[in-house]
Order: sequence, then C-alpha cells, then structure tokens
Amino acid sequence: MAAEKLTKARLIQILFLMTVLITAFVWRTVTYDDNQPVDETAVRCQITAESCVIEGRENGIDLTLQPFPAKANSELVIQISNVNVKPVATVEGVNMYMGTIPVIFEQKENSWLGKFSVPECVHDKMAWAITLKQGDKTVIADFTVEK
Repeated sequence: MAAEKLTKARLIQILFLMTVLITAFVWRTVTYDDNQPVDETAVRCQITAESCVIEGRENGIDLTLQPFPAKANSELVIQISNVNVKPVATVEGVNMYMGTIPVIFEQKENSWLGKFSVPECVHDKMAWAITLKQGDKTVIADFTVEK
C-alpha cells in the first residue's frame, strides 16, 4: 500500500472520512458546556477556625480539620461528629484540578475520622473542597492548604 495509485474511489473515501471527522469536531466544539453540575441541595461551609458547624438538621454536623492550618504532603484528619451513618467523601482542588482524593473513614466513639493527604501545589496556598455525602445529603467544606 506504500506506493498505490490514488484512485477516484480512494479519494472519495478519504474525503468522506474527513467530512465525518470535521463534522464531529465542530459539533463537539459548539455543544461543549464546561459547567460542572452543582448539587443544588448541598450545604457549603468554610473550615477556617479548625471547624465548621452545619445547622438546620436534626442534630447539626460538626466538621473539624486537624492539623490546622493544613499543610501539603502531610496526613490530614477530618472529624465528623453527630453522624450515625458512615459518610463518603472526596477532596478536590477548587481553582486547579489536582485529582480526586478519596477519604477513608473509621468510626471512633460517636464520630467518624477521615484520613487523607493533598499534594503540594506550585502556589504557597491552595483552596481545596471536601465533598461529604451521607445518604441523600451533601456537604461541601472548603479549606486552604499551605506549602
């Protein structure tokens, strides 16, 4: 096939394939929507002074991040109090995508301890968000990590 003559049928096949690919590229470019789906029922809080309390539920939920202030490349522990069901959580960068980090929980008395670590960023400080799901309820807690 290295030195085959370009026939009319081969040219039509190449042009047809190029037309299909260009059409698919243009369609994807025009219909692309960069908006991330936002959970409208999610409660947001900022972990600033080591904890944030989410009111408005039966007992309220207390989130605590240790150590505070958080440091990159070291183990971070989030404690969730007043929760009976094991939560599921992931951590993601807010302004920069640095991957999705799972949080592994274990129960200690009447609270859950989740352990994770975040990588170091090129910036001195980076905003992260932990998305905590428990049943049909979602909490998004923002926190800042220093180098």
